[in-house]
Amino acid sequence: MSRYLLNKFLFTVDRDPALVERYRSEPAELVTWWEGTVANSLLNSHTGEASTWLAFTAEERAALTAHDHVKLFELGAHPFLTLTLFIALFERDNTEPLEYQKAYGAKLAHLSLPYPDIAT
Repeated sequence: MSRYLLNKFLFTVDRDPALVERYRSEPAELVTWWEGTVANSLLNSHTGEASTWLAFTAEERAALTAHDHVKLFELGAHPFLTLTLFIALFERDNTEPLEYQKAYGAKLAHLSLPYPDIAT
């Protein structure tokens, strides 16, 4: 399991509107594409350097594909990264102010301290 890789996925997808739309409409395809092309590149590097060992576990891939922010948090993904990306994905489906954010929090309400470790 790599919390770094989960957080890198959330961070990089959230910053590209085209990737946000692909993740919304075809999450499995985007996760597979991202893992194969972006996962092992160095974050914010333009030198062409890359690693070769980073990959999602089956559990991480399933949570990303299902847009399961609760499972992602349990796996150690940073809650602010999931929240900002998931707002971009789903807030447009709600009509009330902060409706999505409240639902997001309510789904995490069963968790109590100590929270899962989100350090990378």
